[in-house]
Amino acid sequence: MTSSIHADLSGRRALVTGAARGLGASIARRLAGAGAGVCLADVRREDGEKVCAALTAEGHEARFVELDVRDADAVAAVVQDLEQDGWSPDILVNNAAVDVTKPIEHLTADEVTRVVTTNLLGPMYLCLALYRRMVARGEGHIVNILSTASNRTWTEAGPYAASKTGLRAFTHTLFQEAQRDCLGVGITGIVAGGMETPFITERFPDADTSKLQAPGIVADAVLCALSVPATSAMPEVVVVPRNEPSWP
Repeated sequence: MTSSIHADLSGRRALVTGAARGLGASIARRLAGAGAGVCLADVRREDGEKVCAALTAEGHEARFVELDVRDADAVAAVVQDLEQDGWSPDILVNNAAVDVTKPIEHLTADEVTRVVTTNLLGPMYLCLALYRRMVARGEGHIVNILSTASNRTWTEAGPYAASKTGLRAFTHTLFQEAQRDCLGVGITGIVAGGMETPFITERFPDADTSKLQAPGIVADAVLCALSVPATSAMPEVVVVPRNEPSWP
């Protein structure tokens, strides 16, 4: 699926988490296609390196880094390594996310911790590492991928909804602080509805994919947010399939 958004990100460098497949890979491809250098971060090394190799073969600037966003020290180290390599990201897309589809009564503490740490604390760790650097440079953009679960939840989604609701609140706060700290730094939360990606299809193999949207649509929303003129801001975008059952 080709992009319907025309953006020029030449000279920009983007760090995308969860970029080995699904939405993250789509976002990485869109950013690279718009001229940005892309660093793909994921725990799935083999898949991530394949996406990276494909982008490089197409003539794009791409690199892969194995990263578990739950590890605050690892996050800080990756950002520092990129900076020391002369490759400081001025775009951050927090996309990595997991879910455990179980009733609350059957959840374990480890499962809750994994979901909340990946979906909420991971993005916060990355923002802690990169936001201050963006403010110091006077420019940059952070995009946090949210979910309709940050607005309205459903059964068997307790930790996921809690994590995405928390990330939405954090994103709104970060936007307000960027308005105060540096108008050159953009903050955008993208509320994404159901997509035809492994995040859905692996957990729900019988899902009606006709009711899901292509991840490229949400990736286009990222490009759109990054293309807003400096005189305006796009703090939040909602992108859902026409028949999305969980919005509003």
